[in-house]
Amino acid sequence: MLQASYPYYLANEAVSPNQDLEVTNKYTGEVATRVALADVDAIDRAIAAAVEATEPMRKMPAYKRQAILEHCVRRFQERFEELAQALCVEAGKPIKDARGEVTRLIDTFKIAAEEATRIYGEVIPMDISARANGYSGQWKRVPIGPCSFISPFNFPLNLAAHKVAPAIAAGCPFILKPASLTPIGALIIGEVLAETDLPKGAFSILPCHRDGADLFTTDDRLKLLSFTGSPEVGWNLKAKAGKKPVVLELGGNAACIVDEGTDLDDAVTRIVFGAYYQSGQSCISVQRIMVHESLYDEARARLTKAVNALVHGDPADENTFIGPMISEKEATRLHNWVNAAKEGGATVLAGGEREGAMLQATLLENVTTDMDVNCQEAFGPVAILSKFSDFDAALKEVNNSDFGLQAGIFTRDIYKAQKAWDELEVGGVVIGDVPSWRVDHMPYGGVKDSGIGREGVRYAIEDMTEIRLMVLRNPKP
Repeated sequence: MLQASYPYYLANEAVSPNQDLEVTNKYTGEVATRVALADVDAIDRAIAAAVEATEPMRKMPAYKRQAILEHCVRRFQERFEELAQALCVEAGKPIKDARGEVTRLIDTFKIAAEEATRIYGEVIPMDISARANGYSGQWKRVPIGPCSFISPFNFPLNLAAHKVAPAIAAGCPFILKPASLTPIGALIIGEVLAETDLPKGAFSILPCHRDGADLFTTDDRLKLLSFTGSPEVGWNLKAKAGKKPVVLELGGNAACIVDEGTDLDDAVTRIVFGAYYQSGQSCISVQRIMVHESLYDEARARLTKAVNALVHGDPADENTFIGPMISEKEATRLHNWVNAAKEGGATVLAGGEREGAMLQATLLENVTTDMDVNCQEAFGPVAILSKFSDFDAALKEVNNSDFGLQAGIFTRDIYKAQKAWDELEVGGVVIGDVPSWRVDHMPYGGVKDSGIGREGVRYAIEDMTEIRLMVLRNPKP
């Protein structure tokens, strides 16, 4: 059960100046709890506290940072079901998906605990010419300083974890703005961090309205901005961020190719999962399904049957696969795209209807490349089906997108797999599975409108640290 209200965390401490932010149960629409809402003054004080914590965090030895992360792992394990139920309510996430996300939260903190003690440097031979004889060099990584994090609604726990856990491992204080629609998971993370001996000011977790959050982006005291969310917002923030480095994890309209000779039983099972798990609200949800003509008719029949069989309803029900979208507004937006596609000649193979925030799992074919459901990010339970005859042409069609996050290729031909890896303009190519697959230690991110930089704990630590070189001269070589 959720608490009646939640504080925010300012400089490691729970603060409850108000209960101004209502958090709704996304299935019932009823107010589930209330959360303290930070104002500009609170954000300013949090940044000042993070600046004060910069030196203590930098000096904290690796074993202590590791111990803090290990404490978080233990406490998340102890509060596993509480975290899952909170996700189910605040995000409308089917309970099985919610438990999966809690597992990934724990995985991410485990990985960060391991990485905290292996932030390595390197010795560089300098004597590449006579003028450098007698010199040697070495470099190490040092924390970049106070970091600003903005996390999205669709994975309120794990995508916050992908910012928070590497920051602790790297020795960086931070301020985090969780999504206003889904702040509870991040605040529970804050509650657990408050149990540790992190230096005063090492973290602040501050739900706030977007129009009051400019300091997260523009304040020069913050040395890194990491944002996960929509492309429109992300690129706008980058333009306002000034001199600080910016990491953006943005949207996608991920494609999945099913080549000739593929095991359709396996491919259909994985594609249905990849397209519709947590109601398709994932940046790497399968949106474009391209099937070789030799398999197309059978694939269409199997996919249509499987999508029609998905269970819709209350996300708290153990049997539910499709829950509500995050809001009725978002469901209406995507339903309008589906209707526009139908009016333009697309065929609805499954679903297509909406009631409130509940949009049926929908499968379309005969969609043209200029329709929104193809060229934009659906970010909901909608996928489109098309056929191809030439593998190279299919690769070009995958690249015919403003986005480039991940792609999935079902093929048994190693040469085609290699060619896909070489030619697809994406951050990751998944062979034998859907683009929706991710493990939390791998480099994850995109190109084009899908963002810049990579997450995955080790790679986030690289962004949160800077290389510092030392050159030694021996005057008597």
